[in-house]
Amino acid sequence: MTMNIEGSFGFLTQQLKSVHKDLLSFQERTEQKFEKVDGRFDRLEKEIRDVRKEVGDLRKDMPGIVGNTMREVLRESAGQSPKK
Repeated sequence: MTMNIEGSFGFLTQQLKSVHKDLLSFQERTEQKFEKVDGRFDRLEKEIRDVRKEVGDLRKDMPGIVGNTMREVLRESAGQSPKK
């Protein structure tokens, strides 16, 4: 009976070692994928900040752009040459 119990524990020990090894491998792959996704989110956040800044800058510049364009259109419609 002692031999049978030792054999069963030996089998279970091997099974647990195998499951533990598989779990460690799974954890490593999961961490690698998470780091990859995390890096993508970091780049996306930077791009969003850049777009927000550019839109904010355009918003500030828009009155001048529209004003200059309207003045040029009015000069051309009045027969004047555009000033540079």
